[in-house]
Amino acid sequence: MRTIIEPFKIKMVESLNVTTQEERENLLREAHYNPFLLKSDAVLIDLLTDSGTTAMSAKQWAGMIDGDEAYAGSRSYFRFEKTILDLTGFAYVIPTHQGRAAEKILFGLLGGSGKTIPNNTHFDTTRANIEYSGAEAVNLPTELGRRPELLGDFKGNMDVEALKSFIERVGAEHIPLCMLTVTNNSSGGQPVSMQNIREVKAVLKQHGIPLFLDACRFAENAYFIKLREPGYADMPVRDIAREMFSYADGCTMSAKKDGMVNTGGFLAMNSSDLAMRARTVLIVTEGFTTYGGLARRDLEAIAQGIEEVLDERYLEYRIRSTAYLGEHLLQQGVPILVPPGGHAIYLDASRFASHIPPAHFPGQAIVCALYTHAGIRSVEIGSVMFGHSDETGAHIAPPMELVRLAIPRRVYTQSHIDYCIEAIVEVHEQREALHGFHMTYQAPYLRHFTAHFQPLP
Repeated sequence: MRTIIEPFKIKMVESLNVTTQEERENLLREAHYNPFLLKSDAVLIDLLTDSGTTAMSAKQWAGMIDGDEAYAGSRSYFRFEKTILDLTGFAYVIPTHQGRAAEKILFGLLGGSGKTIPNNTHFDTTRANIEYSGAEAVNLPTELGRRPELLGDFKGNMDVEALKSFIERVGAEHIPLCMLTVTNNSSGGQPVSMQNIREVKAVLKQHGIPLFLDACRFAENAYFIKLREPGYADMPVRDIAREMFSYADGCTMSAKKDGMVNTGGFLAMNSSDLAMRARTVLIVTEGFTTYGGLARRDLEAIAQGIEEVLDERYLEYRIRSTAYLGEHLLQQGVPILVPPGGHAIYLDASRFASHIPPAHFPGQAIVCALYTHAGIRSVEIGSVMFGHSDETGAHIAPPMELVRLAIPRRVYTQSHIDYCIEAIVEVHEQREALHGFHMTYQAPYLRHFTAHFQPLP
């Protein structure tokens, strides 16, 4: 089998700034041992997130130049609207400046005290917007999805039996909607099967509960279905995506992922009443209904990006290049969540740094070590992001302690990834020297973005 090459050629380059280890140690100390607080010039390989870090195409840039910046009724909006509605089949689409703005509108309207919103696994901004509304965010992953060391084709699935029990226990009247995150970011970028989407929808339909997709990586999820689920091997990815959306009543999307752009998102739905209420909030908080807080040229870029992400040559490259990183780490004995996900590789911090207890943040220890050792920026997805304390002050850890290496789309070459493999292996070989951290500052919501740490002796 021949090497799967990038299905594009590089037309513009950006220089990388190389720092010394001593410089990085000082910079990390000044950033309170939180890589979110580093300046990007201090980072060599940035795997912090795949959100908004895409290298846009020549056609996207051309569309931005041609964008119609009319405040109302822009032709760029109507191209955006047609692209989204043709793909999703929903009746209404509302542009927002990014995905969390769509979440803020949705949960502001449907959330609130006494409400609970289940998901296969809520990601950080989704959970924060739900909780900010006064509602409760509940995760219902499968048991397989909680086990990073076990293989499975669709570890992002929701536990359908747990959903049934949850509805019976809480009462459908307290559940304004259910969400499915595709792919399941917090559970390792793992896909959700079409069968699971259908089964979840069937349960919800019995109780009159709407289903919304968190669709920011819908194309990657559709490609995994094509690769792994019986009956879909010969179906175009676009048609698979359309079937996924057909079972939902709406979606939120950060277009900064599979929209292939640097900013933007949307909220889509079938309910005319919800759309009318959402547009009212949009005008108050984001902007007019035909731009939603974005420059109209950004709507052009999103419309073009949605077309490009469904190119199966691109998706083959995307999924295989991510797997390349994971497979080479496994070959060197580095523990990762398996199988490799779509947009990122997740180091299993519990096994990587088994001598550091969850209360001392083993994932953060690895994140800091990767930066000081090799200039690689990554993000902890474990006790920093999702942990909390009970009424006695005892630490309550999430099911998994992970470090995410999120790969920006169309940005890095294989040699960059080979460099990352070498550096991660070297840190793993010296893992006994890693030390835990104490959190000295945290915000009430999304604390991982701005938290401060101090190393433990």
